[in-house]
Amino acid sequence: MQAVLLKPGREKSLLRRHPWVFSGAIDRVQGDPQGGATVAVLGADGRWLATAAYSPRSQIRARVWAWTRETAIDAAFFRDRIHAALALRSEFATGAGEARRLVHGEADGLPGVIADRYGGIVVLQLSSAGAEHWRDAIVDALAAATGCTQVYERSDVEVRALEGLDARTGPLRGAMPAAPVRISEHDVRYLVDVVAGQKTGFYLDQRENRARIRGMARDRAVLNCFCYTGGFTFAALAGGANSVLSVDSSGPAIEIGRQNEALNGIESGRAEWLEADVFQTLRNLRDQGRRFGLIVLDPPKFAPTAAHAEKAARAYKDINLWALRLLEPNGSLATFSCSGGVGAELFQKIVAGAAQDAGVDAQITARFHAAADHPVLLSFPEGEYLKGLLLRRV
Repeated sequence: MQAVLLKPGREKSLLRRHPWVFSGAIDRVQGDPQGGATVAVLGADGRWLATAAYSPRSQIRARVWAWTRETAIDAAFFRDRIHAALALRSEFATGAGEARRLVHGEADGLPGVIADRYGGIVVLQLSSAGAEHWRDAIVDALAAATGCTQVYERSDVEVRALEGLDARTGPLRGAMPAAPVRISEHDVRYLVDVVAGQKTGFYLDQRENRARIRGMARDRAVLNCFCYTGGFTFAALAGGANSVLSVDSSGPAIEIGRQNEALNGIESGRAEWLEADVFQTLRNLRDQGRRFGLIVLDPPKFAPTAAHAEKAARAYKDINLWALRLLEPNGSLATFSCSGGVGAELFQKIVAGAAQDAGVDAQITARFHAAADHPVLLSFPEGEYLKGLLLRRV
């Protein structure tokens, strides 16, 4: 087998079962493995450590498939891993309805593989050279395990460029989706654009957090910032919010939000939509004297890596400062970060700084995480990307 040999002392992370091997840890490469090829990872003393997918263009030079030497990386391997991932989800599918994450990358032993189900459609995202190499086997396994006749690819994430891969989208099985897919979550209906929507079409990771917001929205005026197609909007309305102002810079997302309003039969005047920049809108609302009993801040990824953390911190502080100023006394702010480059501890410090500059006292009453179908591998803390705080203005 082709192999990568590590430098002395660089096997420690692998011994802790961290699934990534960085280029700087590699002493030399044995053979001539191409992108996606299966390689053995060997210590400096020649000891076998893992079997991995090789990626010659990426700083993450190898991603581990298996920790046992006897495991063959073949079509049966992917069938078994996907079957195990689906079996796990069956244990905590409460409230998921027809939409859930089926495969969550490293947490399911399949680095670079994300698969989400929306009704009868599986949306697949492949972001690594190894996943790309085994594309057909992965698609076959997903179709067989789910019974879905439609598999649509959304491999259009920026990280593919770091792997030397072009973006790819389109149907892999079945026809092109003709229209947004209808799903139901906790009895709320949503339209999901799997072809052009953000991520794979919807923010499935926020499912349980939407339920939490629903439970505290009654009789409140709600502000939903970076609303996308209205996930938190309709959760709040279903929970009895008096009104929800939803703000996003994307016109197409706002339009689907309005369609979701009709789909759920929302009474006229309870939902207000604003296509605008959130940063400026928060200032404008303050100037207008608007106040809210519940605010949701769910911004896009400001810091994909730690190198972007400083710039991201300024953005997070800005939106949280103005949101805290817009809160009524005893009002609540649900604030989130999905930035991998901003950890939970740093995020809390940023929000604390925002409260101080806003002249507001606030209590943390809950912490938010991704839904249970987005598990985190203990040996791979990088997988815990979504973090959030529920604050009460004192």
